[in-house]
Amino acid sequence: MDNTRAFPPGIHVPSLTFFEPEGRQDIDWATQDKHVTYIVQSGVQGIVVGGTCGEAATLTVDEKHQLITQAKRLAADHGKTNFSVTAGCSGSCTREVIDQTHAALKSGADFALVLPPGSFAFAIDQQAIISFFNEVADNSPLPIIIYNFPSIVNGLNLSSETLETLGAHSNICAVKLTCGGIAKAATVAAKSSPSSFGAVAGQGDWLLPALSVGGIGCIGGVANIFPKALMEVRRLFTEGDMSSALELQRKLSIAERGFADGGLHGTKWIVAKERQYPETSAHCRRPIPRFTDEKKREYITKLVSEMMVVERQLEQRTLAA
Repeated sequence: MDNTRAFPPGIHVPSLTFFEPEGRQDIDWATQDKHVTYIVQSGVQGIVVGGTCGEAATLTVDEKHQLITQAKRLAADHGKTNFSVTAGCSGSCTREVIDQTHAALKSGADFALVLPPGSFAFAIDQQAIISFFNEVADNSPLPIIIYNFPSIVNGLNLSSETLETLGAHSNICAVKLTCGGIAKAATVAAKSSPSSFGAVAGQGDWLLPALSVGGIGCIGGVANIFPKALMEVRRLFTEGDMSSALELQRKLSIAERGFADGGLHGTKWIVAKERQYPETSAHCRRPIPRFTDEKKREYITKLVSEMMVVERQLEQRTLAA
């Protein structure tokens, strides 16, 4: 299909999914509502639901539908008519992924974020990756964002040449680089217009480097708690204040280390703690263990503490404007 819709430049939050602590661990919709409202009101350009941070592998089809419709509803309720909703649509089978894109459209999603199929990584080379994404893009009613995250797909890593080839497809609009591939971001910018195929940083700790070589923004887990700081880095860069942007980026990089070292369950714990959500909602779905180590909790809290002060200052500046 030929959608030729550009992915909105800026900051997009890969939303966490909050669950009840016991039993079948159904989604904690009260906390989820609070968190998505916080994201919508923060001023970011969009949200990703059912991605890695959202524990996509644990979600049912119906839960993904509800998460998408919730995000669209809350954006509309707060007058955010240009707020984009991206749905995670990944799987091991091409037709399954295509089916997910159609379901995501019916639920109201604007874009589909797709990993390469890593279950059979031993049989997948770069040409197979190209064939997979071309077939998905040909049949998806939503523009496709390639998701390059080798560590969760058994090491599959799209090369710069593969990205250049796929970037020419009219229904592939962006790539999320959760591989730290600054050279890949530069190559995408050199070979494609951001309006047709853009590169976004997959972590907040290299947003500024990505922007400096032509990247268009970030989809990073730290945006669940530092959305305004990420937006501020981008604003400072756009306005040419590189010194201030660099200073803030360095602080963000320290906080990002806490997220990386804590893992997904540590990330959920610190977000719940700082956003004052019920601690019981911070547990990942089993079998991921609970984040209960007090030394690790203290470690992450210390790493994010400076950025929490900055984020609250930015929140107050917004309120005063």
